[in-house]
Amino acid sequence: MIIEQIYTGCLAQGAYYIQSGNEAAIIDPLREVAPYIEKAAGNNATIKYVFETHFHADFVSGHVDLSKQTGALIIYGPNANPTFEAHIAKDGELFKLGKLTIKVLHTPGHTMESTSYLLIDEHGKEIALFSGDTLFIGDVGRPDLAQKAAHMTQEELAGILFDSLRQKVMPLNDDLIVYPAHGAGSACGKNMSKETTDTLGHQKLTNYALRADMTREEFIIEVTEGLTPPPAYFPLNVKMNREGYDSFTAVLEKGTHALTPDAFELMANETGALLLDTRDAQLFAKAFIPNSINIGIDGSFAPWVGALIPDIQQPILLIADEGREEEVVTRLSRVGYDHAIGFLKGGIDAWIKSGRETDEIISITAEQLADRREKSGNLNILDVRKESEYFSEHLLNAINVPLDYINEHMPKIDKDRIYYVHCAGGYRSMIFNSILRARGFENLIDIKGGFKALKESGKLQLSDYVCPSKMTNP
Repeated sequence: MIIEQIYTGCLAQGAYYIQSGNEAAIIDPLREVAPYIEKAAGNNATIKYVFETHFHADFVSGHVDLSKQTGALIIYGPNANPTFEAHIAKDGELFKLGKLTIKVLHTPGHTMESTSYLLIDEHGKEIALFSGDTLFIGDVGRPDLAQKAAHMTQEELAGILFDSLRQKVMPLNDDLIVYPAHGAGSACGKNMSKETTDTLGHQKLTNYALRADMTREEFIIEVTEGLTPPPAYFPLNVKMNREGYDSFTAVLEKGTHALTPDAFELMANETGALLLDTRDAQLFAKAFIPNSINIGIDGSFAPWVGALIPDIQQPILLIADEGREEEVVTRLSRVGYDHAIGFLKGGIDAWIKSGRETDEIISITAEQLADRREKSGNLNILDVRKESEYFSEHLLNAINVPLDYINEHMPKIDKDRIYYVHCAGGYRSMIFNSILRARGFENLIDIKGGFKALKESGKLQLSDYVCPSKMTNP
């Protein structure tokens, strides 16, 4: 028997490979399916099933491509209504995988089709629960994402989730291993642990939502409290997961089309494509194509693309580190951005060698900021971290303008004033600066290393530290 969690950090997402004998099953696969097929082939196994825990909102699953390429049966739980061929399982239905049995546990609440899968060994012992977005480590799935489709309020869905947990999950054995679909960093919950597996018994002791003495009313209040608006691309990903999508192979081929500087500029002008520069923030700052946006590939790339590029049909032209173009297109496709139409061959160096114009963003150190503050007195400092991060600790007199809500805050920023911009480590601030730069804000100065560097410098006054958990609405 093989149980392998295949965890993707930038999405905080766990897919699962299960094998018994020469039969394998995949749970919640990512868009690019070759690694699963290669793994099964290397283990002399055939992929028999693709189990989906629900219609995912935060990423596009590889279920359709995987089924087409392997003949594996796609399985959803009750209430699912995909437009492609799939088996809609009944609650309690059993599926044989070699000597193992996988039992369907319908656990609605996060969505109405949400389903967990219980793994039972050849001796009839229940050994693992693949809980999807129903139960996380330290949290449960947010109940507000499926309100429109379910024609229910988030409070009604929360109540259904309470029933699912109490009736289907909590009665299971304490030694059962819980394998969730997400960990810390995912927008599908609010307080997930950094751990990606745990025993159900330990979760009963430590997960706030599984308290034995918790009433239904208390659960509804606590689970719905402090929910922030979900990223705009979530409903679009649900649609793709329910209705299908273009082959990943075709998406990759289109996105990795190499373009000379002449062809790149011509295509940008003809299509109105977004210019997405995925290089390191500080490399971007030194020289970039005017009006391009920086979202670095070495960070939470896909979620930030989803949060900040509202239209998944938007044509995208890429500027990337040489040799990483395929990786960029792959990670875009994971969140449904299938319309990358090419990349700049030779990268920014080729653009510069062609004699074309570049732009830059001034970036200074924490020490330089301290010197400027000492000489000039008060400076306009923008802290683009999340509200909870700012609440916990911040530079005195800094203004909180979270990157997540950049469009809401933009009217408050004066184009004629100089602003010093920081985040936690420098990744988000450059995204913020690049977006505003493309919209005509030319007086933004980036702070290298972000709040971490500012704090370590010891030269600037900070607010007293407050535990983020004390914030009423994190």
